[in-house]
Amino acid sequence: MPETKYKRPDIVYRDGKPAAVIIELNDYEELLEQIEDVEDIAFLKDLRRQPMDFISLEDLLKERPVSV
Repeated sequence: MPETKYKRPDIVYRDGKPAAVIIELNDYEELLEQIEDVEDIAFLKDLRRQPMDFISLEDLLKERPVSV
């Protein structure tokens, strides 16, 4: 039988009920990256809802002088 790209996860049961899932490490890392992407998008959407305040470059340089 040919091997497929994705393996089925193993489900761990406790007291006859599903309690945990065992997946490939690469799949787990990909899920973490996707969660981080979703969190980043939600954060950016929240930032866009807030009013933006701008200051001139001249005022910024007065507050934070550039040292070379």
